[in-house]
Amino acid sequence: MVTVAGHTYPWDVLGDPDFPARAAGLGVGAVTLAAAYHSCRAATPLHPTRQVVDASYAALYRRVRPEVWSGRRLAPLAPGWLSEPDPFGDAARILATAGLPVNAWVVLTHNTRLGTAHPDVTVVNCFGERYPYALCPQWTEVREYAATLAAEACRDVPVEGVSLEACGQLGLTHLSHHEKTDGAWSPASVRLLSVCCCAACRAAWRARGLDDHRIVADLRAVVRALSASTDVDAPVAELIGAETASGVLEARHAAATALRGEVLAGLPAGIRVTLHASPDPWATGPSPGLAVAGSPAGTAPAAVPGAPGATSLPGVASVLVPAWPTGPGTAAGVAAMRSAVGPDVRVGAYMTVLAPVGLDEVAGHVGRLRAAGADELHLYHLGLAPAGRHDGFASAVKAFEG
Repeated sequence: MVTVAGHTYPWDVLGDPDFPARAAGLGVGAVTLAAAYHSCRAATPLHPTRQVVDASYAALYRRVRPEVWSGRRLAPLAPGWLSEPDPFGDAARILATAGLPVNAWVVLTHNTRLGTAHPDVTVVNCFGERYPYALCPQWTEVREYAATLAAEACRDVPVEGVSLEACGQLGLTHLSHHEKTDGAWSPASVRLLSVCCCAACRAAWRARGLDDHRIVADLRAVVRALSASTDVDAPVAELIGAETASGVLEARHAAATALRGEVLAGLPAGIRVTLHASPDPWATGPSPGLAVAGSPAGTAPAAVPGAPGATSLPGVASVLVPAWPTGPGTAAGVAAMRSAVGPDVRVGAYMTVLAPVGLDEVAGHVGRLRAAGADELHLYHLGLAPAGRHDGFASAVKAFEG
């Protein structure tokens, strides 16, 4: 059973004959390789022929087959910045030939190109402002797109697992071009502005007996009332009422559960599934919140300790908890997830050794994550890290494996 995996992009592997040996030398037991990924500008400091890749839109790093995608509004594009027709497949085969197991890293509902072209299926806040990077999984069309994307990513390629990022709803927080939002909202306001008020979500509220017009009005009023302070971190239930908070969260989690089920149903038989997730039930983004069994809908993140009984995650082998901050509080998220999912699901800690993390902080951080119940360590990022950061990988692996 692999306990340490390293994340990377296809362009880190392609054209660099030293990459497999370098990755193995860092102590990783598997490579989690991007197969469908959002736009980014990525450094490649150790690559022999390039230093930066401008991946200008979300892409599927496989052949985009017309017989699968023809006639669909939501369809991926191939990466125009790479010359290989099947970058993920080629890179996966290189790694597998070198003896490194491969997990397909698939980002599902994060796609600015599609959201800009088709705003009707994007997340919209209570002020009617759409988030074009965020496809809302309440829409059947979005779930069908995501399930097909994941299936195509894993088709006919030597992968042992799949790592599902953004398998749920994204929210307010997002690094856009020249982002100018730091410090604008309190944690409570961020949660409220991350409540999707699109037509499909409002219909889901009404189906649960809620007044969608009142909910939108209440959300607006509370966000305005909170504007005087950026420190408020009150539970959502205290801000909009327990019944409303419960119904809104139930609708969101139902959509995420449906999305996850449809994605898993289309994957190759026997593939090992890792789910990026947060134990905070209100979390949105790359690691959406799980419906933690027994926790009240309005619970603030700091007070989510898990719950009696296990959260049901059929078909999921591991949950991957974000653990980038190196402070002692990060381990609490791992402990909460360990308590929530029960003994049959492994818990992975997703951490980085990239700046501004201090390399002298890595070993202690990993030790706390391990003590909190992490069964796996997932490292970010084998391609982005310059040589001077590789001691961080070694420290992390040593601290985790003892």
